[in-house]
Amino acid sequence: MERGEPVTRAMTREAEEELGITIAEEDLELVHTLHHLDTDHSRLQLFFRPARHTGQVRNAEPHKCAELRWWPLDGLPADTVPYTAHALREITHGNRLSAHGWPV
Repeated sequence: MERGEPVTRAMTREAEEELGITIAEEDLELVHTLHHLDTDHSRLQLFFRPARHTGQVRNAEPHKCAELRWWPLDGLPADTVPYTAHALREITHGNRLSAHGWPV
């Protein structure tokens, strides 16, 4: 997020910059909040689902990302970022809030 930028605006801006698609802020639905502990930093990760978008999804930043591919949720690549894989599982189960990386 950029300084002074609301989270929904950051999401729509990043979708355009990274995927080449346009999403209206009002078309974003918050589907999951993840409280993530990474080393010694606590972070909140927000996961949104767009109701619709315009444009074709493409790799708009090939200098930062080698490729984009669709994967089945039960067959994610082994190198998927662990907190992302966790959040996707939680979303699949209908859970809107979870924690990852915290001692049990």
